[in-house]
Amino acid sequence: MQLSNKPAPIGIFDSGYGGLTIFEQIKKHLPQYDYIYLGDNARAPYGTRSFDVVYAFTLQSVKKLFEMGCHLVILACNTASAKALRTIQQNDLNQIDATRRVLGIIRPTAEVVGELTQSKHVGLLGTIGTIQSESYPMEVAKIFPEVKIVAQACPMWVPLIENQEHLSEGADYFIKKEIDALLEKDKDIDTLILGCTHYPLIQKKIRRYLPEGIKILSQGEIVAKSLKDYLERHSEMEEKCSKNATTMFYTTESPEKFSASASIFLHKNIQANHINIA
Repeated sequence: MQLSNKPAPIGIFDSGYGGLTIFEQIKKHLPQYDYIYLGDNARAPYGTRSFDVVYAFTLQSVKKLFEMGCHLVILACNTASAKALRTIQQNDLNQIDATRRVLGIIRPTAEVVGELTQSKHVGLLGTIGTIQSESYPMEVAKIFPEVKIVAQACPMWVPLIENQEHLSEGADYFIKKEIDALLEKDKDIDTLILGCTHYPLIQKKIRRYLPEGIKILSQGEIVAKSLKDYLERHSEMEEKCSKNATTMFYTTESPEKFSASASIFLHKNIQANHINIA
C-alpha cells in the first residue's frame, strides 16, 4: 500500500450512524480541521458480530481511510474500539505505516470516570458486543482499580433509533426495562456511561427513568477534548492534519439512505458518497 505523506483530513470511522454524535462534537471543538467520515452502513450493525469479523471489517475501513490520505483515524464506534482497536494498534500499524495512528473512544471515556463517581459504582449501558468484550471494565481498572463497573446490554435501543422509533412511547418500555435491570444489579451507581454512540439521541428519556443525582457520561464531548489534547501533545501528527474546515461523508450503503438517516443525528442535511471497502 503506497500512502501519501501530504497533510490530509482526520478520518472518523463508524459501523453505522452513531459515530456522527462523536463527529459532531469533534467538529464543534476542532472546526479548523478537515474530516472524512466513513460509515460501513451496509454491514452494520457490528454490535452482535464476533471479534474476528469486527476486527476484519474495521481494518478494511481503516486501510481505506489511510489510502484516502488520512494519517489519523478515530474509531467513533464502541464495538470497533472494543473488538478491533488493540489488535490494529499492536499488529497492523507497523506493517501498514508506523507513523499512522488509530485512536478509539473507550480509553478517553475511562479516563474521566474515576473523577466523576463518588460512590465508585459506575453503570454501563451498551450493545451486546461492547458489554461482552468487557473493554470498559478493563480500561477503567487500569486507571481507577477501585471503581466497580456494572453493565447492562440494551439490544433494542439501536434498532429503535435507526428506525426512528426512539421518540415514540413504545420506546420508553425498552429504555425503562434496561435501566431498571441495571439499577437492580447495583443500587449504589452514581455515574452512568452511555457506551454506545447512538444513545445521546435518547439521553432525555434515559434521564427520565434514572434516580436524581446520577451523572450521565456521554462520549462526544469527552472524545473531542481528548483529541484536542492529543493533537496539542503530538505536534508531528497535528502538522499532518489539513485545515480547510471541510467534511466529506462516505458510506458503503446507499448515499441517499445515509443522508436521510444522518440528518437524525446531525440535525441538518448532508451529502454522502458511496464507497467500496471490501
